[in-house]
Amino acid sequence: MDAAADLFKILGSSSRLLLLHLLASEPCGVGALVERSEMSQPLVSQHLRTLRQSGIVTVVRTGREALYHLADHHIAHVIDDAVTHVLEEKTLDKGEIDEHD
Repeated sequence: MDAAADLFKILGSSSRLLLLHLLASEPCGVGALVERSEMSQPLVSQHLRTLRQSGIVTVVRTGREALYHLADHHIAHVIDDAVTHVLEEKTLDKGEIDEHD
């Protein structure tokens, strides 16, 4: 449980979630992540360092280029499930009926 709680602490940043969402679709370099996330390069690098140190992302270097990848597909599923859950809650908050009721 402690390891899972630590994972959720790392995933508790909307900026890191966005970067992971982008990496779930394809491996990216820092420049592409800066452009797509609209975050500054130092901020993207800081978050990638945290994600790399925690083992959530890996980096493959080819010459001067470094591509970041999700370490495994489970992270993408956790993020997708969380986003789906939040969107379902928003739909329910708008007055729609829950099928489980």
